Amino acid sequence: MNNHNTDSFSLLGVLHSPQFSEILRDFATRELNAFLWLSLVVVTTLLLRRLFSLFGIWHRARTIPGPPSSSFFGSCKLFSRPNFTFTDVLSESHKMYGPIVKLWLGPTQLLVSVRDPMLIQDMLIKAEDKLPYTGKLFHLAFGQSSLFAPSFEKVQKRRELLATELNERLLKNGDMIPVKVADFITDKIETIEKKGGLDSRLVSQHIAFTIMGVTFFGDGFLASPKAAMYEELFMTIAKDACFWASYNVTPFWRRGFWKYQCLCTKLKCLTQDILQHCRKGCKLSSHTGQDVHYESSTEEMKSADGAQCCSDDEFQDYYFFRDLKDHQDGKEEPCGNVMRMIFHGCQTTSVLITDVLTRLVMHGEIQDKVYSEISMVRRNPSKFEHEDVYRMPLLLATIYESARLLPTGSMLQRCSLKHDLSFASGVTIPAGAVLVVPVELVQKDEFNWGSDASHFNPYRFLSTVTNRSGSAEDLSDTGFSSFVLKDPNENAAFLPFGSGARACIGQKFIIQLVASVLASLLNK
Repeated sequence: MNNHNTDSFSLLGVLHSPQFSEILRDFATRELNAFLWLSLVVVTTLLLRRLFSLFGIWHRARTIPGPPSSSFFGSCKLFSRPNFTFTDVLSESHKMYGPIVKLWLGPTQLLVSVRDPMLIQDMLIKAEDKLPYTGKLFHLAFGQSSLFAPSFEKVQKRRELLATELNERLLKNGDMIPVKVADFITDKIETIEKKGGLDSRLVSQHIAFTIMGVTFFGDGFLASPKAAMYEELFMTIAKDACFWASYNVTPFWRRGFWKYQCLCTKLKCLTQDILQHCRKGCKLSSHTGQDVHYESSTEEMKSADGAQCCSDDEFQDYYFFRDLKDHQDGKEEPCGNVMRMIFHGCQTTSVLITDVLTRLVMHGEIQDKVYSEISMVRRNPSKFEHEDVYRMPLLLATIYESARLLPTGSMLQRCSLKHDLSFASGVTIPAGAVLVVPVELVQKDEFNWGSDASHFNPYRFLSTVTNRSGSAEDLSDTGFSSFVLKDPNENAAFLPFGSGARACIGQKFIIQLVASVLASLLNK
């Protein structure tokens, strides 16, 4: 017992001795120094890798022509000039340096603009990826969706399935959608007229949103009492998305941000609510159910606060995503796919319809000929109504020409995340560089489109039917147009729907539906 106590006191004495404390301090100091040295080595290695990567980009980009970068901030001075847009800067640069131009947006960000149609075609085939940060805007508003992921490998299969689904929808409902949309829009136009003057942008937005709604939700969307409120809420969120996405750090401290997030939650619930309504097989009952007054929208929005969202599993069972379900990322929201596709489709389609309507008003002679063409086809309908639109070449040419003169976006953006891009001209573009195509410049270039490139001329997409003797033949009495529509995609400078692997998969779908809806409206 005494020996045990003696040993305990001896051990305590050693632990409290100055020598032991000195050993502990020395050990802790050594461990801390080792940790600091290891951290320094790791950080230095990462910085050196980043530095070598930057030197690699600068070295590989040296062969690309472009204005010299006079400062650490690259070519930013070019964009700071008054009354100079980004398109103006690219136009000036291409005139000075050729079809491929580089601009340094900063010490680490290289932008390469390509203007030559053949080089553009080659670039869009090779550069299949999109910029990693382009999805931030829509992720904040509509939730995650791998359908719009930067890497093409992740979206290729789903894009193919979606394209197949759209083509099936066109064959199955191509005859019904235009007529129902036209009837719905006609009633809405009458309602708007009673309240005041018509606005082509507002009417175009209604047409585009209705087309998207019927496409993704079915005919029941037209009978949904919340359709008008859904459109209003959707457009509000889309308008504010750019502002909130402009923050580098999510602004949790802003009260307006939380209000915006609340609206996004309401939109998701409304999306699922309309889906449930459409799945019940609700049919059109009366025009009263269609013409939802805007005054009641506020009350409906309040009722959406208490709406119970159906489960994601229920949403995945919707027939539009029956094939996409097996390829879904577990992190994404199914309704995010729907809302993003409605947003992109509505945005592009609305701009196209607005410009077509404006062009028809400004060129009365074209409008009269288009109307005559529609009347001629209506007098001699084909077996399948959706095929009638292809017997209206002037209407389709008007749509293509409108899309050429006013593309939805002034730039096409691509990048190659993993591999450098090499062109036959000998120019190599480093991986990770921002690749842009100035669509507005390309589609108004006189070299590609002739001396009237900046003027509205739908006949550039038409050729005249000739008989065996080689003279023009008038077939209007037989129910056929005397014109034949050229394939606009044969011209590499026609890029309103993009090109290559990331081209718009809904081009055929939208062109046919827009043409059919406009034909039905003009026929009325």
